[in-house]
Amino acid sequence: MSLYARLQRAASLFLMAASLAACAGTNGSGVSPDGINDPLETQNRKIHEFNKNLDRKLVRPLAHDYANAVPDGVEESVSNFATNLGQPAVMVNSLLQGDLKGVGVSALRFTVNSTVGVLGLFDAATDMTVVQHDTDFGETLFVWGVGEGAYHELPVLGPSTARRTTGRIVDLFTNPLSYVLDSPEEYFGTVASVGSGLSARAKFSETVDSVLYESADSYAQARLIYLQNRRFTLGDEAADAEIDPFELDTEGF
Repeated sequence: MSLYARLQRAASLFLMAASLAACAGTNGSGVSPDGINDPLETQNRKIHEFNKNLDRKLVRPLAHDYANAVPDGVEESVSNFATNLGQPAVMVNSLLQGDLKGVGVSALRFTVNSTVGVLGLFDAATDMTVVQHDTDFGETLFVWGVGEGAYHELPVLGPSTARRTTGRIVDLFTNPLSYVLDSPEEYFGTVASVGSGLSARAKFSETVDSVLYESADSYAQARLIYLQNRRFTLGDEAADAEIDPFELDTEGF
């Protein structure tokens, strides 16, 4: 596919995603007193069960096999590589948010890790005290004033919100590298991200297992933890209501 065709497709999907955000990203009606907006709970629970079964039968055993078979140093290098390839998208979103400092930090990290860090296999930037910076288009929408919207559970990807789901769509096309790399190089980041995800699943296995398989209601538990963490990450003080941390089901922790 030509560069022009890629840019044209990205522009069309960007406009479509922006329209979806405008329609879905409201914080008004439907929010319960505990700060949760989940009008699609019936469908979400079905998807949650699908995701649990997928994790039980495929993701969890594959993650443990991956962690056992791949040396720790190689695992870390794969995760570093995936993170580094994502930095140009972080730059774009930082720019869209008016965060010039974030643009500079991401540009510096990408430059240092792509050179001194050998194409991003080593996190030389952190060793040089250049702090990690991360953001996404979901946060860009938050900065632009788009509301959180309804809670979603996505197949395979798991917990999300209407705003974050829209952001995920746009994030597929915000990395400038995707427009300059040819096949098969353009898929290296995706493969590395899968490896990084498997590493994370194995690393946090005890915590994830306690939520999915030891909680009284794994769906409610995962939803609560996700919304808390996402809102904290965004610094979302404008949420209609705070989620009470004492509502956490601590069984299994």
